[in-house]
Amino acid sequence: MRTYEFMRQSQAFLAAAAFCVCATGVLATQPLSLEGAEQSDYRLKYDPAVVDKINMLISRGYEDNEVSPSEQADDVTWLRRVYLDLGGHIPPLKDIEEFTSDKDPNKYAKVIDKLLDSDSYVNNWTTIWTNELIGRQTPRRTSREGMQKFLREAFAKNRPWVDVVSDLLTAEGHYEENGAVNYLLSQMTMRDEGVQVTAKTARVFLGTQVQCTQCHNHPFNDWKQDQFWEFNSFFRQVRRVDHRKIDPETGRQVDDYSELVVNDFSGPVYFEKRSGLMQVAYPKYFGNDVEFDNGKSRQAVFAEAIVKDGDHQLARSLVNKMWGHFFGFGFTRPVDDMGPHNPPSHPELLEHLTDSFVASGYDYKMLLRWITNSEAYRLSSEFNPKNELDNPAAGEMPLFSHMYIKSMQAEQLFDSLLIAGNSTVGGVSQGNYAQMMQKRNQWLQQFVTTFGTDENDESTTFNGSIPQALMMMNGELIDAATMGEPGSLLHKVVTSGERDSRKIQLLYLAALGRNPTGRDLSAVKKLMQVSGDPGTAYQDLYWALLNSNEFIFIR
Repeated sequence: MRTYEFMRQSQAFLAAAAFCVCATGVLATQPLSLEGAEQSDYRLKYDPAVVDKINMLISRGYEDNEVSPSEQADDVTWLRRVYLDLGGHIPPLKDIEEFTSDKDPNKYAKVIDKLLDSDSYVNNWTTIWTNELIGRQTPRRTSREGMQKFLREAFAKNRPWVDVVSDLLTAEGHYEENGAVNYLLSQMTMRDEGVQVTAKTARVFLGTQVQCTQCHNHPFNDWKQDQFWEFNSFFRQVRRVDHRKIDPETGRQVDDYSELVVNDFSGPVYFEKRSGLMQVAYPKYFGNDVEFDNGKSRQAVFAEAIVKDGDHQLARSLVNKMWGHFFGFGFTRPVDDMGPHNPPSHPELLEHLTDSFVASGYDYKMLLRWITNSEAYRLSSEFNPKNELDNPAAGEMPLFSHMYIKSMQAEQLFDSLLIAGNSTVGGVSQGNYAQMMQKRNQWLQQFVTTFGTDENDESTTFNGSIPQALMMMNGELIDAATMGEPGSLLHKVVTSGERDSRKIQLLYLAALGRNPTGRDLSAVKKLMQVSGDPGTAYQDLYWALLNSNEFIFIR
């Protein structure tokens, strides 16, 4: 436990070092100057014409709006960004040193490909889509492990996105033997008649918010009440069955497992208009007739309609969502409310990426390659005098003339603290996926808030409140990273035999992804003078860096 006196000194140190992201951007940094590496005969794993057109269309937006893009981010900043966005954690220190010493012009594409082929990529996107599909708080009678197993396999094999979605919509069976069923299970209760899964499916996979149209016509877009129930009728054949068993120790019945089964439901769905009149609805896909009750389940008919959709709304929705993941803002705001009422900021670019994604066979990794290899993704987060108006956080249309600063998700923070410490938590190593996920989920629950909506919406309240700050300062993750035990990153740096200035530089790179400024170095020297013990001073320094605001920002 840190003492209150040390906390006071460290907070003073944080203020002196100016560990914050300013309104106009973050402090500029210089890349590490190390010896170069030999160039390779690396070949790009994507069609550069797709990226070239992304760059051209984004540049056209600059010209049309009379803005100038920011400078490119330095190598360390870019590396930290792409590791967090693709892999879900900050880069290990050794990877930073290797990247900054590499003189190969293809090193950016190489890092992207390395991350896309890594376990971190699979783990990160499994986490992202598990949270998206079933939530951070696992609904009752739903198997989080089953959902994760299905998604891990999908991302490890890079299955076409259209196939993944089809499996999620048509799944039947045991919730662990067929993990895909957990998406539908998590949205179903015995009495809601598929209302939640109708709204969630339209929003998550088709980028369309229809939840309010179950009761009335949409006030802004062209969705009508009957269209909601036409979508809903695709899900009326499927139902959940919850099985119980006898606990041999207590003799009482307890939960055993759940499964999805298909009923013999046929005919229309009945719904009530606001006028009180009863109406009927049969399955239709965006108002278009489909052949149903033909021996196939209605979910399978719905999945086929999505695949055959000549407008490619499934692809367009994912493109918009992924652009938003990497830039903080998609082409529409919000990303899951697309339609004529909400025109995209870059319609030609959205259609270009949608068509390219479909032509690739719905190759998920390829879409991420195109986005992360673009010039816009390489830009600094600092404003310049000619792009200060590009501020979507203030309600302006995003122009992507600089990188928009994002905050880490709680899962990214957990994994990044493990990397920063090269440590274990509660004796669980980073390599033990199942145990680490259990530990992370337990840690995460203190931040999760569930709203009582039709879709069980959730949010994380990782907002820097005083209880959360105290938890970070004195928690197990920070302790493991800053105790300086043998094998930890801090221990390796402190005992490396390097000069103090180099040790300080390495700790800044490991924690914040930048070199210390002159002001930082001056503050650290004062800290060391106050401490008197170099080992304790380095512990205090690293503790302060990991507790700084700057650590949790992706810039």
